[in-house]
Amino acid sequence: MVIVPLQDAQARLNARVWSLAGGTLGLTLLAAATVWFIAGRVLRPVEAIRSEFAELSAHHLDRRVPVPRAGSEIARLATTMNTTLDRLQTAVDRQRQFTADASHELRTPLACLRTELELASSRPDTADWPQVVDDALGDAIRLQDLTDDLLLLARLDAGHVLRQDTFVMADVVRDAIADRTVRVWDSSGGRPIRGSRVAMRRLITNLIDNATRYARSAVTVRLWRGADRLIVEITDDGPGIDAENRRRVFDRFVRLDEARTRTDGGGTGLGLAIAREIAVAHEGTLTAEAPEPGHPGARLVLTLPADR
Repeated sequence: MVIVPLQDAQARLNARVWSLAGGTLGLTLLAAATVWFIAGRVLRPVEAIRSEFAELSAHHLDRRVPVPRAGSEIARLATTMNTTLDRLQTAVDRQRQFTADASHELRTPLACLRTELELASSRPDTADWPQVVDDALGDAIRLQDLTDDLLLLARLDAGHVLRQDTFVMADVVRDAIADRTVRVWDSSGGRPIRGSRVAMRRLITNLIDNATRYARSAVTVRLWRGADRLIVEITDDGPGIDAENRRRVFDRFVRLDEARTRTDGGGTGLGLAIAREIAVAHEGTLTAEAPEPGHPGARLVLTLPADR
């Protein structure tokens, strides 16, 4: 039987406890360092994305967040953010261009109106006041029309919900024609569709106005139904639209006849843009198509869901 002094046993026990505590502390520190290192590597791209995103502003939308090389969730997040920024930049650039164009268009009739009134007021005894009033009224009407068009586009851009009702497209076409000489061919069957009758009348009126402005002698409207679509085709026998301009013609403030002056009835350059936005609001499309063989001129085709 071996007798060990109590003090020696306690000392060995204390040594083992301290050794175990030291090992545990060392392992804890090693684990913490490893986690810190790994987390740092993982979160470093996140910090880079955060830092770059914080620097973005309306004046620096061309900047993009860095995309990590590894195809991880963070890389996909950065790619999605850059895609969203691309869309945002496109929207902002479009809005800026629209504001500049609108300012330019409003400035022209305002300048004409001011010039007419200043000339008349400088020569009150010799001015032809009835003519001055007529000219001023024409400019005021043009300003009102342009303002109404801009307001409608702003409402459509904002996703304004159009008042919904039920109507027959052929009736809308006949209302839009008014007293103009337009040939109508209707094989749509007279089935009603759901949508905004007021907005659709504006769409058809804009298309007929555009066709009438350029037609030499004839404007034709055709209506028919496809499998699940309602098609309205408006054609004229004018100079037509070149292939390279068939998409551009629906842009805002675009006039293909740039030589025309602003006051000769050339329109505001918003008619077809408004028509397209109304078509999109009705889940449809409005396109400029190539003319059919033997029938030169412009050919605009409106396609709507037949089951709206």
